[in-house]
Amino acid sequence: ENILEEKRLQKGEPLDYVIGHVPFLDTSIDLLQKPLIPRGETEYWIEIAIKEMKRTKKKQVRALDIFAGSGCIGVAVLKSIPDMRVDFADIDSNMIEQIKINVKRNDVASRARVIRSDGFQNMKGRYDYIFANPPYVNAKDMQKLSYSVKDFEPERALFGGKDGLFFIKKFLLEVPKFLKKGGMWYMEFGSLQKRAVEKLIQKKWREIEFLKDQYGRWRVVRAQSMI
Repeated sequence: ENILEEKRLQKGEPLDYVIGHVPFLDTSIDLLQKPLIPRGETEYWIEIAIKEMKRTKKKQVRALDIFAGSGCIGVAVLKSIPDMRVDFADIDSNMIEQIKINVKRNDVASRARVIRSDGFQNMKGRYDYIFANPPYVNAKDMQKLSYSVKDFEPERALFGGKDGLFFIKKFLLEVPKFLKKGGMWYMEFGSLQKRAVEKLIQKKWREIEFLKDQYGRWRVVRAQSMI
């Protein structure tokens, strides 16, 4: 087995895939179906979001993890907030399997629903919180990705169209229909996309705020619906 693992590493396969799982906040995320490997930058902002959600002390809160991939965001939220319910949405049937593995692995399956959906297409109802980590790498930057990312991680979880904004635009257009009054959404984006994202966000939101990641780069935007 060790020889096999060595070979996989020599071919450039990411260590996390070879190990088969990765820690993410207080969870353990299985990577059997080769989802996008959870990033520290995502972990950083979701931890901030969780702290804020704990402070609001709302009961019966519903959240959506859209473009969910491994499900790491929603699983971390479920693990940290006992009365939270989370729906997970992803277009890829392999990722649907992956999320199901991860909610079971972390003992949160009873409060999770996993729905195969292209963006918001199959979603119903409204949410208190929506978390989105859409594919946002543009065509030029896809070329520059390291070999281990480009050759092993899922392109559809990375590539956001020529300008990197395809899924971001779709998300921003549709998110108002799925958020409760006073609800809040968070969306991750590429560190150089802040100005483009600012232009795309219309004025219909309260308290639009951009946050930096642990490396001081712009990484996430959050906004609240009008009360």
